Amino acid sequence: MRTPHVLAISLILSAPALCAQDAYRASVDAWHAQREARLAAEDGWLTLIGRDWLNPGENALGSAPGSTVLLPEGLSLPKAGLFLVEGTTVRFKPFPGSGLLLNGKPAVEAVLKSDAEGQPDLLQAGRVSFYVIRRGDRLGIRMKDPETPARKAFHGVPRYPVDAAWRIEADFIPYDKPQTRTIATVIGTTETMSSPGLLRFKMGGRDITLEPMVEDPEHPELFILFKDGTSTHGTYPAGRFLYADMPKNGKVILDFNRAINPPCAFSMFATCPLPPRQNHLAIDVPAGEKNPGLH
Repeated sequence: MRTPHVLAISLILSAPALCAQDAYRASVDAWHAQREARLAAEDGWLTLIGRDWLNPGENALGSAPGSTVLLPEGLSLPKAGLFLVEGTTVRFKPFPGSGLLLNGKPAVEAVLKSDAEGQPDLLQAGRVSFYVIRRGDRLGIRMKDPETPARKAFHGVPRYPVDAAWRIEADFIPYDKPQTRTIATVIGTTETMSSPGLLRFKMGGRDITLEPMVEDPEHPELFILFKDGTSTHGTYPAGRFLYADMPKNGKVILDFNRAINPPCAFSMFATCPLPPRQNHLAIDVPAGEKNPGLH
């Protein structure tokens, strides 16, 4: 039996470790609160109400049945304008009296920048906003409404308890030069991404390798699309995302407590990339976000 003196010493020695665990848990909780706030923002993923693909030539915009890009009936804009598609260029022509805004000003005929070119040009009809997206060789219109039922009913994303054991240091093995990868998407298209190398580490007593991507070379960070055993019983079936800082001294910190659901877990109108086969893990990763079960 421990004497009170020995017990007191044990408590004193363990206090710093307990404080560190509490601080770590608090940091992950604070990060996740910000993540949920972004999801629930007025232009967040919970506001998606439409994704209409454009055809070459004229594409009608309006609330009238048969419009290529269909506005909500409540807007009472049967014929609001035309999207004119030629190659990869989308020109918008508003109809007189539509009251549409383009980047916050009364809309005029203009060529629209898509999300593939950075910040897209934003059209607005009342509270509804929409812009051009490009996925592979397809052009479409993504539409958002801050008054969606999903946003109104949102009360957070379920997740596993924070566990520091899932904050893992991985070895980074760089390629001689970045490798180009073709990544499938949930809508049947493909995206091209660049991988700088491999990540190797131990998890659950097994040697694991993941191949990270870099989405935006101008703002480099590692983007890991992965799927694990929990995809069949707890997490989103299509997989999850994990972001990490670029390697430092050949090491990368992978914090699976920060694994998040892809946008398609929250909306059928998202166009998410899917984890490549090499990132399908044969073990469970009970850390990070769980399946929100929204659709």
